[in-house]
Amino acid sequence: MTLTTPKPEDKPGTKARPTPTAQHRDYSSLPDVATHDRTSFPYIFSKNVSVPVSDLATGPGLIRCNIYRPHNSDTNPAPVLVTYGPYGKDIPYSEFNPKSFSDLNPAHKSTHSSWETPDPFFWTSHHYALVRADEIGTGQSPGFLDTMSRSTSEAFADLITWASSQPWSTGKVGLLGVSYYAGSQWRVAARQPKGLAAMIPWEGMSDYYRDRCRHGGVYSSGFVRWWWERQVVNNQYGLKGRRGDQTVDVGGEKDDGELEGERRDQTVDNRVSRYRDEGYYREKEYDMGDVQVPLLSVGNWGGILLHLRGNIQGYLHAGSEHKFLRMITGRHDLPFYYDEEVEVQRSFLDAFLKGEDRGHWTDGRRARVDLVVRKGDAGVNDAERERQTFKRREEGEWPLKRTEYTRFYLGGDMALKRMDQWVYEGTGQKKLGYRALGTMDDFQGLTFKTVPSELGPGKEMEITGHIVAHLNVSVSPDRGGPTPSDIDLFLTLRHFGKDGKEIFYTGTAGDPVPLTKGWLRVSLRKVNKEHPKHQPWLPHRDYTSKDVLPVIQGEVYAVDVEMWPTCVVLQEGESLALEVASGDTQGSGIFLHNDPVDRSPDVFQGMNYIHISKQYENYLLLPVIPSKQDVHNV
Repeated sequence: MTLTTPKPEDKPGTKARPTPTAQHRDYSSLPDVATHDRTSFPYIFSKNVSVPVSDLATGPGLIRCNIYRPHNSDTNPAPVLVTYGPYGKDIPYSEFNPKSFSDLNPAHKSTHSSWETPDPFFWTSHHYALVRADEIGTGQSPGFLDTMSRSTSEAFADLITWASSQPWSTGKVGLLGVSYYAGSQWRVAARQPKGLAAMIPWEGMSDYYRDRCRHGGVYSSGFVRWWWERQVVNNQYGLKGRRGDQTVDVGGEKDDGELEGERRDQTVDNRVSRYRDEGYYREKEYDMGDVQVPLLSVGNWGGILLHLRGNIQGYLHAGSEHKFLRMITGRHDLPFYYDEEVEVQRSFLDAFLKGEDRGHWTDGRRARVDLVVRKGDAGVNDAERERQTFKRREEGEWPLKRTEYTRFYLGGDMALKRMDQWVYEGTGQKKLGYRALGTMDDFQGLTFKTVPSELGPGKEMEITGHIVAHLNVSVSPDRGGPTPSDIDLFLTLRHFGKDGKEIFYTGTAGDPVPLTKGWLRVSLRKVNKEHPKHQPWLPHRDYTSKDVLPVIQGEVYAVDVEMWPTCVVLQEGESLALEVASGDTQGSGIFLHNDPVDRSPDVFQGMNYIHISKQYENYLLLPVIPSKQDVHNV
């Protein structure tokens, strides 16, 4: 593969990034290395089957996949479940994440169990074939490594079409997987590949910029770096001594320089690319309305820093006639394999891939939305206790039609008060300040809290849906310091029990997390109210280079901050708190926004303020849900 190296972009902390040219290695000349085993397993196992792919922006590639199919599929073809990703099709789940594997449902532990993908033993026993592919540039698939790119989606679409045309396939393909194997589903489904008949994106972001890389315009550097270094680059095709099976091609190992030249480094691209109209982000965009196949979007209330938003947005804007939203709780890795959740998966796929609709997915009798309602303290990382404490409830739509969007105003006394309209009891202006550039170890911010009596005796208040914080903010410089030209807002909604202790929920890694979070870079505050996705409860921002607005010391800016959706029932004596900070706070885990270039002191250092007066109203817009009985009585 011949590469050109452009000059570094004129931004600090970057380096030259190789990009492919029109001249590429012809991978079609590589030998056929596929093997087929019909006797060792309860299914036919074909390893390293080659699927050539051409006409990609990054040049021709070769997908190598493993195929697991029922023994009778030669005469009785099966529907196919396809996964395509960079984590290594040959790396056992037990090696990829031993701790997670030890906690896994035994019904989904087998020789070929793999991280975040359906288990071959289980699914072939229910007459499904599985195609598990290494993404081009990773594992056994040679080519240019460019995760989540347009080329990646194009190659994935070709793989789906190929799988649908095999003699052991019924011609119907379904998508089923977690995280990367879910997020990629939205982009490939929008391409409408031949054979695709259903999809289940299980905890999978749908908006690369807003959900994953730049929360409110702020670079989520901690996760991108961790993910790239731990889960992707150490599985690059040609890497000597990488995890799993060694490269099967003679002379396939490459030196560090060659490897660097045959990949796009996400830690570099996401740092230097700040806006959605830049090439790096622009080529990953698609129209969610082009997703037309039957869809079951499964989101996790605890996924407040990566996937949650995307599952709900994907459900809202997909063009599918048959689309459903299911919300769960618990860790990121295990619920996908719970018996009750696997039965939901199989019921949905049987309906649209086999025509066996025992779950009423096609006849209009199935509820469109199925929620876990978080009421009570189930602790953290205790699946059985969560099952017993949190109950399921079916709904007909999202957001819920009976939602009463209610303002809770921020007071100068640090209270969060429910009012029909803003009443300022003071005189002049309250200017509440905190230092910029706070960190996990150095909290800098303000906390506004409701009083337990807010609900009234014996009452409950459910909050389910989208949240917006309306704030009036400004910045001032330190004496002798740089003049700040931006503000980063980090918002957290917390839940406190009647004993005054915070109630935590299970996060992605089984860690304790609050109800939800939100972010905004104030220079990217511009809202596009004309966009069809804009709603009063969900401000729409384009995040392009043309949307950048000035932030000048001493000026007060009114901003609407999107906070990610949540679901909780407050019981008598419990309270809520809104935390406004200048950096990551508790519950962020590995999802830190601490890149020294993206959050440079030259731009942000100083004092941040919230202004409260008769003129400056600050409030939290909460989706309060009256009970169905209350609505009926009205």
